[in-house]
Amino acid sequence: MDNKGNKELFGHPVGLYLVSFTAIWERFSYYGMRAFLILYMINDISKPGNADARLGGLGIPEGYAGIIYGIFTGMCYLLALPGGIVADRYLGKRRSIIVGSIFIIFGLFTLAFNNGQYMFFVGLSLLAIGNGFFKPAAPALIGDLYEQGDKRKDSAFTIFYTLFNGGACLAPIICGIFAEEYAYKYGFLIAGTGMVTGLLAYLLAGQKLLGDTGKHVVQKQDKENKIEKIPLTKEEKDRIRVIFIIIFFVTFFWMGFEQAGSTFNIFSKNFIDRTIGSWEVPNSWFQSINPLFILALGTVFSAIWLFLAKRDKNPSIPAKMGYGTIILGAGFLFMIGAILQRGGENPDVTIKANMLWVVATYFFHTIAELFVSPIGLSMISRLAPQSRTSFFMGIWFVSIFLANTIGGFMVGFANQFGYFAVYLTIAIYIVSLGLIMLLLSKKLLAMTHGKG
Repeated sequence: MDNKGNKELFGHPVGLYLVSFTAIWERFSYYGMRAFLILYMINDISKPGNADARLGGLGIPEGYAGIIYGIFTGMCYLLALPGGIVADRYLGKRRSIIVGSIFIIFGLFTLAFNNGQYMFFVGLSLLAIGNGFFKPAAPALIGDLYEQGDKRKDSAFTIFYTLFNGGACLAPIICGIFAEEYAYKYGFLIAGTGMVTGLLAYLLAGQKLLGDTGKHVVQKQDKENKIEKIPLTKEEKDRIRVIFIIIFFVTFFWMGFEQAGSTFNIFSKNFIDRTIGSWEVPNSWFQSINPLFILALGTVFSAIWLFLAKRDKNPSIPAKMGYGTIILGAGFLFMIGAILQRGGENPDVTIKANMLWVVATYFFHTIAELFVSPIGLSMISRLAPQSRTSFFMGIWFVSIFLANTIGGFMVGFANQFGYFAVYLTIAIYIVSLGLIMLLLSKKLLAMTHGKG
């Protein structure tokens, strides 16, 4: 028997907090590794005079490293599509989280204990597979904790998003210290240990706090193991069209947002003054700025959405997406400011820009993220047919795959055309898409038939 909703904490099912706690450690492992992944790839330990040779590295040229980074991070999201299908049809959401966690743990330990390029790609593959199982199942499981039409969903997904960003905030700091002070392999090891912690908590408390929620597959199967096909209604088809239209726009949102781990990471290491007095801020710590702002602002946005929903003044999902996209594009102007402070596109390499430019960029990108990402998860839970929720969570993550893959090429473009040209182009394009989405928002809202 399903016991969802019987036990509540702060107005939400207590299971929300268990899934969020598990996701904290999944995000800890991912963002801890991501904080220095591209730096590990490009660090050439055979280069004479390389002060970072002791940390280890693969010596991959920046352009290729950017492509590898983009494809890997993209695959973490693309594999969420088949992962969502498997969760819906075979494993169930609860088991998918367990399987995904195990793959992630083995992937990180492979990166930690092997230094060659072959095992490096094996480790990345295991991580991508693990993310494919974990990513669609966790938010879909949260959706199952609420009845259809429950107005708390936007708030619940914002809480989920805020809590797991606690892991994303701490990860670059903790893993970054070990990676940049001792060796990159210790950063991978700490990230893997964090995922072990999350899995153990999930296994020990799952039955008590979640009951049977998410245990069973949603789609019924007959004796021949063929999926029972339930025809979609016209309203369901319209809602699916809205999902795909919004996903098209959101793909370019994520392309800009995911520069954090690639071009922003390289730019801050090479061209930002990271000194405070006599102390130099570890470059990986910049990756904690966004989740730190999420922690500070997430509960505020959750309260705002609840406040507006109770008064029937909550902006529609398409409108929120449009506003967020515009804000993201505006954030790139601060990176352009950093470039101009250095004297333009080709200044002396010793000239460094103030780190506050990067902080301001992340602040704007965090506001944008809170308009788009948790609302997108809530959108899937609202608009997708109930028997295909995990599948459409996977579709949502496909947009992030495309974004990461495209974004990975930006490292090479920045080397070829310059950071100024790349960031200005991204800013103009993304703001334009946000304006178009706002213009379409009323039409898209009508197509949701009361669920947008």
